Amino acid sequence: MARKPKGRAIDGIFLLDKPAGMSSNKALQQIKHLYGAAKAGHTGALDPLATGLLPICLGEATKFSQYLLDADKGYLTTAKLGQKTDTADADGEVIETRELPADLSVAQVEALLQQHFSGEIEQVPPIYSALKLNGQPLYKLARKGIEVEVRPRRVTIHSIRLLALREDELDLEVHCSKGTYIRSIVQDLGELLGCGAHVSQLRRIRAGAFDASQMQGFDSLNSGLQALQTDAPECIQKHLDALLLPPWSAIDSLPACELSHEQAVALRQGRQVTDLALPAATQWRVFAQPDGQFIGLAESDALGHLKGKRLVRTDTAPS
Repeated sequence: MARKPKGRAIDGIFLLDKPAGMSSNKALQQIKHLYGAAKAGHTGALDPLATGLLPICLGEATKFSQYLLDADKGYLTTAKLGQKTDTADADGEVIETRELPADLSVAQVEALLQQHFSGEIEQVPPIYSALKLNGQPLYKLARKGIEVEVRPRRVTIHSIRLLALREDELDLEVHCSKGTYIRSIVQDLGELLGCGAHVSQLRRIRAGAFDASQMQGFDSLNSGLQALQTDAPECIQKHLDALLLPPWSAIDSLPACELSHEQAVALRQGRQVTDLALPAATQWRVFAQPDGQFIGLAESDALGHLKGKRLVRTDTAPS
């Protein structure tokens, strides 16, 4: 007999402004505990040093977390020039110090960014990363002093802008594909400048269709709960639930398709819906009439028939 999960069946996406110094997993567990959720998962870890947008999926929304993992991301970062660290960020140990170029200029940095960090590029991920080799995270191997060859990976830099250049720091805004390491960009830029560099600050400002304007930090969460001036669990729960985005917001870029009650029942039962004329090989957010209840993700085949791909539990899914 399957063991009943602990916690309540709450479905949605919470956009957390992760604070510095906290692991993504700890942030996830705090939100899961706050909501009393039976199931939760984040959509792409941020380093402990990093802050910013960490979408956390609860309940049925976890079925669509991969779409956020695969989505493009946006970052703001500050690079400290003249110092290399073993982790390529400020959490590591300084392993080398160099003089800054005497003629360092905005034009020089911008030229290097466009020449080496624009479009599809190859980058070597940091050895201190969660990537795995033979089932072992690279950072664990690095901590043991085990030297491994980290293979370069192809990533796409959609845009990279120099926002400011100070004496020994520069600020960048980066819009990139999944799997891009901002630490590697900064470290490689430091080598091109000849002085070395590491990330001193990193903030995620976009993840897929979500942006920084939608997120909330723990401070604002706590302030909102205190402002309720109540200990009633149902009031607190209602306030928290109102902060969640619906599960389908993770796939909001996909077209929507409405089905009749009979068609929705067929799809839920694993049958194809054949009385539709839909474009082939297209994925759809599917809703049921008449109340617009979200059913899940479906795909149309070469004949225009609709078949379920990732359907949600409908007893608690919000409409």
